[in-house]
Amino acid sequence: MDQTQPDPFLEKRVKTYDQWLERGEISFSSRVIPVSESIEAKKWVLPTDRAMEIVNSATSIALQPCECRSHYQRCDHPLDTCLLFDQVGDRLIAKGQARQITPIEAAEVLKKANKSGLVHLTLYMPDHKIFALCSCCSCCCHDLQIVKQYHRKELMMRSDFVPVTDKEACIHCGACVDRCVVAARQITNDELEFDADRCLGCGLCVTPCPVDAVTMVAHKQE
Repeated sequence: MDQTQPDPFLEKRVKTYDQWLERGEISFSSRVIPVSESIEAKKWVLPTDRAMEIVNSATSIALQPCECRSHYQRCDHPLDTCLLFDQVGDRLIAKGQARQITPIEAAEVLKKANKSGLVHLTLYMPDHKIFALCSCCSCCCHDLQIVKQYHRKELMMRSDFVPVTDKEACIHCGACVDRCVVAARQITNDELEFDADRCLGCGLCVTPCPVDAVTMVAHKQE
């Protein structure tokens, strides 16, 4: 993709975010939510950091095709991945732009997204209320592109977790490297290198590991 040319789709998003930030209406535009499979066994995990807790707290759930992948069409990842909640979802259902689903159906959407290597992001309105839970790819997602192309890392709040790799158990197969959307993991000279500053804490590196060498821990446990 040509990143040297202006992108009206992204420019519009950045302008909106900057207006909200200037008025003090948001602190960030989105937050990374680690996949539930990567932290399921951790008793101390905060419920607010799990995607299904967000889904279950909604009074209504709508499913809409991903706006970003529909716009860019740069990959073959699933389109039906955007979960919209309460008034926002109800409004799009009424317009025929989304359909109502159950929490069980939403769980299947998230599970399919994880298998496809998509990052879960919660999106926020100026009132700080979560209105959407999207499953995003780095080639199309507006927020991931803004972070990478515009270097606006402050707009995206990473999760409260970080992956830790058992170096004795790691077989350096590269499965986790292939899943990382921000190139935080690399194999160099048959050794795994991890850049914590790049990491979003999404947990995608955990689930493909064939020897369970990668686990997610809270930042304070790091």
